[in-house]
Amino acid sequence: MQTGLSVRLGQQLVLTPQLQQALHLLQLSTPELQEEIERMVADNPFLEVAEDAGAANFDAAVPPGEPDGSADWDGASDAGELDDAGAEITQALPDDERGDLGPTADRDRWETGGAPSEGPDDDPADYWAAGESLAQHLHFQANLLRLEPEDAAALHFLIDALEPDGYLEDSLAELAATLVEDADSLDSMQDLVQRLRRALLLLQTLDPSGVGAHDLIECLTLQLRARRAETRGGDADDGSTLDTALALCALDGAAALLAEGDADRLARVLETDAAAVRVALRLIGRLEPSPGRRFADLTGQVVVPEIIVTPSRTDPARWLVELNSAVVPTLAVHEVYAATLQKGRDAAHAELRQRLQQARGFVKGVHQRAETVLRVARSIVARQADFFAHGPVALRPLAQRELATELGLHESTISRATAGKYMATPRGTYELKYFFGSSVGSGSGAEGVSGTAAQAWIKQLIAAEDAHNPLSDGQLVEQLESHGIHCARRTVAKYREALRIPAAAVRRARSAP
Repeated sequence: MQTGLSVRLGQQLVLTPQLQQALHLLQLSTPELQEEIERMVADNPFLEVAEDAGAANFDAAVPPGEPDGSADWDGASDAGELDDAGAEITQALPDDERGDLGPTADRDRWETGGAPSEGPDDDPADYWAAGESLAQHLHFQANLLRLEPEDAAALHFLIDALEPDGYLEDSLAELAATLVEDADSLDSMQDLVQRLRRALLLLQTLDPSGVGAHDLIECLTLQLRARRAETRGGDADDGSTLDTALALCALDGAAALLAEGDADRLARVLETDAAAVRVALRLIGRLEPSPGRRFADLTGQVVVPEIIVTPSRTDPARWLVELNSAVVPTLAVHEVYAATLQKGRDAAHAELRQRLQQARGFVKGVHQRAETVLRVARSIVARQADFFAHGPVALRPLAQRELATELGLHESTISRATAGKYMATPRGTYELKYFFGSSVGSGSGAEGVSGTAAQAWIKQLIAAEDAHNPLSDGQLVEQLESHGIHCARRTVAKYREALRIPAAAVRRARSAP
C-alpha cells in the first residue's frame, strides 16, 4: 500500500451564509417572520423599523377559506395596478357500553360524518377572552366540593390528566401507575385505582357535561344521562327520546352506526319506530363531541394574509396583487450608528462591523423574500383569474414546476414561497398552495379542470339535489360530463368522501320524515 498526494479539480455547490438566511426567511410563515424580525431588531442595534411601517394588524385576520363579505381590505395600497350547570350522574358508564373503537378517530368521524350537529350556544371566543382554560374551570368547581383531602387530590389529578378536548385518554390503571413506586404492593395499586374511579365519577358530574369520558360514545352517553336527570318528571316524550338515544349509544359499534345515520336500520336493530329513531338521532346530533371545545385557545388559529388581491377600480376584470404592508414592518439600517462606526477602523470595532453586515444582509433577505412571494402570487393570480371571477369551480390545473419555469426559479423555491403564506381575496382567505392541483380530464383535448374544481362541482351538485332523491355517484358522473368534466365513478366517490359527504343511500335516509 502506497501513500501519496494528488490534486483533483472539481466543482461543488456551497451555500453561503447569505443564501442560507434567504432560504430560511423564505420558508417562514408570516407570524414566524414577524417573530424573527422582532428578535433581530431586539438583538441587533443597527436594525430599526422604518417610521412609516405599519404595525401587524391581527384584527383583520380571517379564517382560511372564509369570505369576510367585503372587497375592501385594510392595508391595501391603491398605487399598484397588477400587481359552547353541571348534571348529577350517580354511576359511571359500564365498560361494556364503551365499545371498542378508538376515541379520536370516532370523534373526528362523528363531527364530520354523523348526524347534523348544531353545536352549543356558547361562543368559544368568550372563554378565550376571559382567559379561562378547561382545567381552570374544572379546578374551580372541584374546590367547591366538600371532599376528603385524598379524594380532592385524586380529582385534581384527573383534571390535570385531561386532554384539551375534555377526554381522559389514559386508563385509570395507567394513571395510577404514574403515582406509585415499583416497590409498592399490589394492594396499594388497587386502592389507588379505586380512589381514582370514585374521583372520575365526581369529575363526570362537573360542567361541561361529557367531560372525563374515555371515548366518543361514553361522552355522548354522559351528556344524555345529564339531560335525563334535568328533565326527570317532565315531558314524557322527551324522556322517551332520551331513552331511545341512550339505547342507540349502547349498541355495539355505536359510533359507526350513528355516523351512518340510517334510521331504518337502527329501528330494526332496536325493534322500535323509525320516526322515534330519527328524533333521537337529531338529539344526538346536537350534543357536543368535544366538551373542551369552548375553552379552546384560539390564538394559535389566527391566519394572517400576506398577499391582498382586489379588483381594479378602473377595470373589474383586472386584479391587483399587493403585499400586506400592515403585517410585515419595513426594516432599515440605522444610518447614524453605521456612519459613526465607519469612522472607527481599529480591531475593537470588528464585532460591531460584523453586526452591521449582518443587519444589512437581513434587510436584503427580507426584501428578497417579499419580492419572491409577490412574484409567485402574481403568477398564480394571472393563471387562476377565473377563480376570482367564478369561484372554485373555475380552478385550473396548476403544477409548481409550471410557475418555476415561468419565473426562472427552482421548484423547491416555489414550494417554500407558497407554504404557510396566505392570500386574502374577495372570495376568502386561502393558502397559496390551495391554487395548485392536478388535472381532471375534460375531453375533446381540452386542458381540463383541477381536482379542487371537480370537488367544488360535486359539492355544488349535491347541495342543489332533491333531498328525497339524492344523486348517486353514477348520476354525479353524468352531471359532471354535462359540464365537460370527465371523471370515473371511483374518482367521484373519492372526491365525495374527501368532502365528508355520505353516500346517496345515507343522505336519503337522513332526509326521510
